[in-house]
Amino acid sequence: KMYEDISLQLIETYLGDILRETGRLVFAGGGALNVKLNQKILALPYVKEFFVQPAASDSGTAVGAASFASWKRGVTPAKMEHVFLGPRYSTEECIDACESHLGHPVYEKTGNIVERAAELLNAGNPVAWCQGRMEFGPRALGGRSILGCPSSPGVAGRINEQIKFRERWRPFCPSMLDRVAPKMFATSHPAPFMTFTFKVEDEWKSRVPEVVHEDGTARAQALKKDSHPRYYALMEEMEKLTGNGVVLNTSLNRRGEPMVCSPKDALDMFFGSDLQYLIMEDVLVAKDASKLKLLS
Repeated sequence: KMYEDISLQLIETYLGDILRETGRLVFAGGGALNVKLNQKILALPYVKEFFVQPAASDSGTAVGAASFASWKRGVTPAKMEHVFLGPRYSTEECIDACESHLGHPVYEKTGNIVERAAELLNAGNPVAWCQGRMEFGPRALGGRSILGCPSSPGVAGRINEQIKFRERWRPFCPSMLDRVAPKMFATSHPAPFMTFTFKVEDEWKSRVPEVVHEDGTARAQALKKDSHPRYYALMEEMEKLTGNGVVLNTSLNRRGEPMVCSPKDALDMFFGSDLQYLIMEDVLVAKDASKLKLLS
């Protein structure tokens, strides 16, 4: 609370005049990842547009340096629409990783991976999801994520038991279709990077209870289709099955370890946890053949 109060006072003292004129604020640095403070900043009457650099801590300093150098040379940096900037791996590379892994994973290649993932989620299963390029920054945004169905009772607890082991008062977060966010939060402010919390509308508290914090808020990612088409398609499929274009999303890692990057990383994490399903590109992985037979 002290940090929030002092930060708001600093904004008023040093930026209040220009914010009343422009309404536009950019925030970076490690403190910018404090989503509760960001919610209060966004609620200031003179803040109309608020951008938080998604890799706001030390790792993002290089982005600022490169942007400043480009600007000094007359080159305007491109707008940061997404942070899917890391490595990506083909389906064939995922299969090769399965074939060589000491855990001897059971896997199958399938042409309807989005539908298969949605069926698993709708049945209440947590699913490890490794798709496309890895995210830049500290938030899992659908490239390297563990997913759940937020309307499935107890799914957050199952994710905790299988891999995360985090305190229950630390909620998991929702990813949602960009057109769902204004209904769920009664705001149209962009939220592509999970850098804000918003108050959840009462109807949605009962629709997706597994991603709502005790104070009635949620740290949201509102996804545009162009940013990650396959993740968007998964949420569209979930909307068909559940009526909610929302998934529970947490980072693809074990507690105390960095986020997964490669297919081998994903398999190592998978076999070091109690997770039962892993999806890498077009490959569905299970720990034993019976899991796949139940889905066929």
